[in-house]
Amino acid sequence: MNWNVKDIEVFEAEKAYVDTAVIPVVPVDFGKDIRVSAAQSEFINLLALHLERQFKGRMMMAPSFTYRMTSSEEQEVSELSQWAGELIGSGVKHVFFLTSDSRWKKVEDKLGEGLIWVPSIPLENLDDQYKHSIMEDQVKQLLNVIVQKWQKNS
Repeated sequence: MNWNVKDIEVFEAEKAYVDTAVIPVVPVDFGKDIRVSAAQSEFINLLALHLERQFKGRMMMAPSFTYRMTSSEEQEVSELSQWAGELIGSGVKHVFFLTSDSRWKKVEDKLGEGLIWVPSIPLENLDDQYKHSIMEDQVKQLLNVIVQKWQKNS
């Protein structure tokens, strides 16, 4: 389920079956790393779209958590943890943070088992058909990671 009114109505009606939320975590930079942040954002958001399709009915995609690449990691971890806490408070059992920014690996222990880091693949020069094919391959690899985390956290 995506973050739109139609899907949220379904989420509210079917809360018992939607036990997982995914928060795409993407950096924003308007300076020297603008291309890096745009590439990571494009990659993670497209990956999240394909992941949601695979788990429709069980997984809700939250809006992207965006942060400045120069911001304090402590502050971002705190805010992201608050998002997770609110989702858990609403009845979601599992919250995953999907990112391709390797900086999050340094604070992974502060996010519990929820961090899923996937190295970004440059998509800017690929046709849409190839982009979607690559994303499907990525989702297949993520399936095992997510199922393992579900089992570990249940």
